[in-house]
Amino acid sequence: MMNLFDIDAPALSAEQILFGWRDTPRLVAVEITDTEAILHQRAPDGSCTSWRERLTPWLLTTQQYTDIDAQWKRLDGDGFCWMAQFGSWTEYQSARMRLRDMHVDVIAYGSPERQFLMLSGYTLFKGMSFDDVHRMQVDIETVGLNPQEPANRILLVVLNDNRGWSEVIDDADEAQMLRRFAQLVCERDPDVIEGHNLYGFDLPYLIERARRHGLSLTIGRSGQPMTIGSERNLPIGAINRPYRPVYIPGRHVVDTYFAVQRYDWAKGDLQSYGLKEVARAYRIADEERVLIDRADLGEQWRSDPEKVRQYALQDAQETARLAEIVLPTEFYQTQMVPDTYQHVATAGSGEKINAIFVRAYLHAGYAIPKPQPARDYPGGYTEVRRTGVIPRVVKADVESLYPSIMLVHRIAPASDRLGVFLPALEELTRRRLEAKAELRRATDPRQRAYWDGIQGSFKVLINSFYGYLGANFPFNDFDAAQRVTEEGRKIAIQLVDALERTGSQVIEVDTDGVYFQPPEGVEGQEAEEAYVQQIAETLPPGIRLSFDGRYRAMISVKTKNYALLDYEGNWIYKGASLRSRADEPYGRQFIAEVLQKLVEGDRDGIARLYRQTILRILNGEIPIEELARRERVTEKTFTSENKRKAAEAVRGVSVGDYVNLYQRADGSLGMIEDYAGDEDREHYANKLYRFALRLREAIGEDFDILFPRPEQVIREQQQPSLF
Repeated sequence: MMNLFDIDAPALSAEQILFGWRDTPRLVAVEITDTEAILHQRAPDGSCTSWRERLTPWLLTTQQYTDIDAQWKRLDGDGFCWMAQFGSWTEYQSARMRLRDMHVDVIAYGSPERQFLMLSGYTLFKGMSFDDVHRMQVDIETVGLNPQEPANRILLVVLNDNRGWSEVIDDADEAQMLRRFAQLVCERDPDVIEGHNLYGFDLPYLIERARRHGLSLTIGRSGQPMTIGSERNLPIGAINRPYRPVYIPGRHVVDTYFAVQRYDWAKGDLQSYGLKEVARAYRIADEERVLIDRADLGEQWRSDPEKVRQYALQDAQETARLAEIVLPTEFYQTQMVPDTYQHVATAGSGEKINAIFVRAYLHAGYAIPKPQPARDYPGGYTEVRRTGVIPRVVKADVESLYPSIMLVHRIAPASDRLGVFLPALEELTRRRLEAKAELRRATDPRQRAYWDGIQGSFKVLINSFYGYLGANFPFNDFDAAQRVTEEGRKIAIQLVDALERTGSQVIEVDTDGVYFQPPEGVEGQEAEEAYVQQIAETLPPGIRLSFDGRYRAMISVKTKNYALLDYEGNWIYKGASLRSRADEPYGRQFIAEVLQKLVEGDRDGIARLYRQTILRILNGEIPIEELARRERVTEKTFTSENKRKAAEAVRGVSVGDYVNLYQRADGSLGMIEDYAGDEDREHYANKLYRFALRLREAIGEDFDILFPRPEQVIREQQQPSLF
């Protein structure tokens, strides 16, 4: 059995801490057997070679358990200081189950690929750009949404790749179609399989339909079948979404439906994550896009199959273009993180940093510390100083404030005995600055995309170092996290003071930066940029303040809830008060129109708009499509007490499908397909008032005059005319 600690390992450089110590380029996948790892390498000419290395599964404990059959090694230091190594993955799993039954604390990873990469020092995709890997997109069209229904056959399968190839597979014989799908995947040999809602629909559907025909879709690199994993959580910002991954051994399965949600989480630009809506929003839709309603697909297939083929092919091509926007950050992180691209694309950023730290410690033969117990500590400085409509607004960004503080003040976890935390952060910061400089110099679109992906991958990891300190990871340190926020508050207050001393009006400040109205005389972008640079020179060394945008107006409502109007007339919304995907369309439209009139100073127009909308609701003049909410049917729809009304309305609808629900006059919910002029108009009028309430702080003392309660509007309409 391989023992990695028979010789003294040399100390790692900062580059090796981040990227691993193996320089092997262009590795595109690691495939695992019970005792071996198969490494796949793609040459610049597109050919692929493979070789095998020994797989030595491992886990860490705080003490030795001699009744566990393993090769035990005492690591230096305290904490998880015993490493158990096993001769096969089967032996590892057996030992892991025994230790679990014994309630033993362990550090153990369920991914053999991650275990191998951590100990071996390899990382994937070194020396490759995003377009160097062979990426294939998959899209299917079906009779229905439930693959277990015998009649719900697959109509066609589309395969498309980034080498200019595509094929639409359709056959009256579904089994033959599935065989052709598997044959083409194996022949084309992609490194990555992409699709929109691959995990939730396309691949599970293919697996189930193949099972019904007694087929196994053996499309793994060495002929293994495609399988569905157990449920796990996917972090999207501050929330976790349950999902079941699909695995194709030797290939990476990446779902753009999840990737676009992670990409959009901080931006909040998208109202829907459906492929068609996203493609329109990002301007990557085909100019001659074929659109077919899901309910009409079967009829279209019978009457005009070529139209359906074109529709599906455009789906796959748009998925390829979407991947080029939302996935490069995760791709380039895979060059650093000891894990598969598939898992990096679904892992939290703290988990990625932790994998880098653990790899470095194991290379040195050093124990992994136990995490500190959680405790509260004061957070960052956030304050709204002005609400309402503010013209002529500038944003200044404190670039990576918390990481900069950690570097300036040398703040690191007390448990980082080997000192990898700050060198890793310094190297990431240095490389990001270099990548940003290359991006500014680049003129070729491919080079610009490359450097933008690189700098973005560094930025995400850099900004995660602070969060790591205050989370449940081995190298956490709540005292260090508290010191960072304390220094951050000092800098934020210093920034506000510098702005106000020079005549600016501060609107909102937090750890991301500050919105302010510059002093009179600072007019135009050039003057505003110079002014920000002047303020930057008052901040401590190592803290970088940069000009981050200028706006014709800002409507400030409350902390992290505001709307910005740029000089081209485009609106940017931040915060659920002003724009939420859960809002009904009529409410979103109403808020947007009120904001526009606020900027124009048209308060009479706001009052008219509100009253007219109330009356249109009460008179049944607003289309039901604008009143209804779009919801996705999930397992919780049928199990949660809070969803009882929705469950009754969507009975018979498949999990995973989307429905548009409205509230009926009797209080029940209904689908708009069953609409019978029975919407609860009083409910929707009161809901409009609640939409207006979100703007109370921005409107100010005139709010009750502009937005009386709906019953008062009704009484006003019932007053006889004086004339």
